[in-house]
Amino acid sequence: MTDSTTAEDRIAALTRNVEGYEVGASVSIIRESTDVAGSGPRLHRHPYRETFVIQRGRALFTIGDTEREGRAGDVLAVPAGVAHKFVVLGPERYEAVHIHENDRFVTEWLE
Repeated sequence: MTDSTTAEDRIAALTRNVEGYEVGASVSIIRESTDVAGSGPRLHRHPYRETFVIQRGRALFTIGDTEREGRAGDVLAVPAGVAHKFVVLGPERYEAVHIHENDRFVTEWLE
């Protein structure tokens, strides 16, 4: 990547999405990897459960009315319909697999 590459470009380049219907699966996956502290999705919810398997780094998760720091080795599950977001804390790279229990991504953005 060039020196003119933005943080958003770096995030997009390292995030991989696979919708289950594309591969005959009943779940969809986001593989996320970023070194951009402060990045993360804005508040949203899904009509199905989402599970975060954190492989490396740290992020501050807001799940409903609760805030929790997720670290490497943690697994966090967000129930269907519950608003959530996270912010990468850094300084180390955040790497995780986000499992959506649906064969397509369905997201309602709340902010």
